[in-house]
Amino acid sequence: MADTIFIGLSLASILLLVALGLTITYGAMGVINMAHGELVMIGAYTAVMAAIYLKLNMILAIPLAFLVAAGLGLLIERLVIRHLYGRILDTLLATWGISLLLQQAIRLEFGLSFINIHVEGLGSGLQNLSVPEFLNQAYDLGGFTVQPYRSFIIVVTIALAALTWFLMYKTRIGIQVRAIMRNPQMAAAFGIDVRQVSALTFAYGSGLAGVAGVMLAGFKTVSPDMGSSLVVDGFLVVVMGGVGSLLGSAAAAGLLGEINGIIAMVTNDIFARAVVFALVIAVIMWRPNGLFSFKGR
Repeated sequence: MADTIFIGLSLASILLLVALGLTITYGAMGVINMAHGELVMIGAYTAVMAAIYLKLNMILAIPLAFLVAAGLGLLIERLVIRHLYGRILDTLLATWGISLLLQQAIRLEFGLSFINIHVEGLGSGLQNLSVPEFLNQAYDLGGFTVQPYRSFIIVVTIALAALTWFLMYKTRIGIQVRAIMRNPQMAAAFGIDVRQVSALTFAYGSGLAGVAGVMLAGFKTVSPDMGSSLVVDGFLVVVMGGVGSLLGSAAAAGLLGEINGIIAMVTNDIFARAVVFALVIAVIMWRPNGLFSFKGR
């Protein structure tokens, strides 16, 4: 049971990294980013490409994946989302279209396959990312099997969650983001550049998704559609925890990750998913604004 709980924590950690980006993006900008899962995929492919062409191991590829995903997120915000603020259904459809474009771009190796040019590490073939040897050697600690790589995932997630909390609650830009979450019109009236702050927020959330992709690539095959299901799981965490609440996202990710892991061990993955969905439905029926929603005035 202890091993199952530990595995559940590592899965919950990846889910939290995905949900953190969605939490601050949806909370601050009101954007349902259906391409968030593809940003996870981009992070994973960045790590694969870095290993092939730059000879970087997984750990050194993490900051690179963050920068690549953040840069792509900033580009998406500037070219598409910036023109659709306040139109939630339009942003949903637009980002869904972007997700399909990103998947197909990887499958077609950015279109180069049409002229018979193939890029190693891309395409529709399945890729694998090697985990550093020192993170592969499990060891026993008082009858409990410690898995270094899953421990590494948990530590990285805690560090990034703490950094996100610090940025949101202890910095000037964090105050601006929270002001926009509450009332973007009033924030703009007080001189906050809502568009610039929103762009930086979107880029940061995208970067967190890229890091989640690297973590996920350590034990899952890298493929163009690897992030498709994660965006759904991420939104489940956001809705259950409360829009814009970092504490809610952390609590919901931990709860859903552990429930999924324990029930999957006892029964199977399909039944575990059904229980998770049922739990989320029950919570939002009981507390429509989530477990840790902002208090209204």
